[in-house]
Amino acid sequence: MAGSHPYFNLPDFTQPSPPSTPRSLPSHQRCRPSDATKGLLVALLGGGLPAGFVGPFSRMAYQASHFPSLELLICRCLFHLPIALLLKLRGDPLLGPPDVRGRACLHALLNVLSIGCAYSAVQVVPAGNAATVRKGSSTVCSALLALCLESQRLSGYDWCGLLGSTLGLIIIVGPGLGTLQEGTTGLYTALGYVLAFLGGLALSLGLLVYRSLDFPSCLPTVAFLFGLVGLVGSVPGVFMLQTPVLPKDPLSWSCVGAVGILALVSFMCVSYAVTKAHPALVCAVLHSEVVVALMLQYYVLYETVAPSDIMGAGVVLGSIAIITAQNLSCEREGQVEE
Repeated sequence: MAGSHPYFNLPDFTQPSPPSTPRSLPSHQRCRPSDATKGLLVALLGGGLPAGFVGPFSRMAYQASHFPSLELLICRCLFHLPIALLLKLRGDPLLGPPDVRGRACLHALLNVLSIGCAYSAVQVVPAGNAATVRKGSSTVCSALLALCLESQRLSGYDWCGLLGSTLGLIIIVGPGLGTLQEGTTGLYTALGYVLAFLGGLALSLGLLVYRSLDFPSCLPTVAFLFGLVGLVGSVPGVFMLQTPVLPKDPLSWSCVGAVGILALVSFMCVSYAVTKAHPALVCAVLHSEVVVALMLQYYVLYETVAPSDIMGAGVVLGSIAIITAQNLSCEREGQVEE
């Protein structure tokens, strides 16, 4: 039939294309971002930028209603609990498969400790400085842990970006550490920096544990476990360590709600990104949180931003550009071109 009606013969549409046809297509039609590129972009746009608003909003809630960090952590955990409905609809166990349940709970515990330390730090030190110390320590610890435990190597450009971002953080926080006041005020300030450092260490450990998890519905499972573990550990502490406090005005309620939503988005994006790219590079890209926090600290909270803060933020942004440009690549026909 096809031979007797040549005008109605459509072999190009009814038959598979020959193997040589894809190789003749323009290269840009077959190029797609690599996993590392997608991971870093998700970490930058979905992880670092929303997280930059969390610290200033937390400080605003504390200044307006003296809303303590423990209750803020509880409110954030509440936003994670509805993910249980998704797991139930998919027929997945809420706590994950039995063979990885312990590691999943450990990941949740480390993240709860990291967030608790971060929220406590921003109440006694400027939000930008707290984010700086936390992200700097998480980057250094992630690089060392991945190098020692996973034997993952980084390129020279990656190390240059990591060292540059760390240098930028030192420029930001260095002058403040050198002028700590004596007495109770200085002690609380030093304690805030210590908590921020411990929060970064716990974050790097949590990311490393998450990379070892591999099962269906891993991301929603760990997100739900974060909310569950956070509530179990925080609710008793509210009644034993302090008097429960409720937000006193709409501004405080708005800040608490914004913290919960933005933190959930950042948590999901960072957890996804760390499965696609090196954890140290993900943490380095998350330094964009520091730049956002410094901007909000100056324009919203009306707190002083020193010239060293601006200089350090510029170094951080330059380092993020180096890391992102180095890891931009396309996957084509089973091969990777950088």
